[in-house]
Amino acid sequence: MRGYDLAVAGARVLTADDEARLWELVEAAWTPLGAAVNQVRRALAARRPSGHVDGLPVLKGAREALVGSLTGRCDELTGDELTALDRVVERKLYDIDSADLHAVTGGSQDGFLYARGFVVAMGRGFYYAVAADVQMAVPWAELEEMCYFFAHLHHERYSSFPATGSGISRESCSNQAGWPY
Repeated sequence: MRGYDLAVAGARVLTADDEARLWELVEAAWTPLGAAVNQVRRALAARRPSGHVDGLPVLKGAREALVGSLTGRCDELTGDELTALDRVVERKLYDIDSADLHAVTGGSQDGFLYARGFVVAMGRGFYYAVAADVQMAVPWAELEEMCYFFAHLHHERYSSFPATGSGISRESCSNQAGWPY
């Protein structure tokens, strides 16, 4: 895992367990959405870069069900657990924030953030495929809800947004290494 040394003094540092928990929750949220949806999702990560995937509208149609399924899986999480998951999402969005990926996905600054949210929401396999080769990304595919999912849950339950203490931003163009000009 790269980049996990950017924590503010005194803040809880991300762990491999935090990341594993995020991916487990995402996978578990997709499972009840059916074989057809999950087949398309897995095909995204397995295709050749820039390759076509049939059934992409199935994923776009499953967005609301995914959010509901993920919400249900977080019913028992504490504020600290939601903060840790938000910190992982923040890091994942930051790590793939690059001009190269934006060239593939398109979108305004907000649209590019939402495109990165789609990458995270598709799960670990797709995330790491895109991180390794931006040509694996899907142009104009967005999932805004994933970008602040755990932060919003924290706010709903505790009337405050979590302080991740990471010192980074998930917002587009904030990872200077990804935007060298």
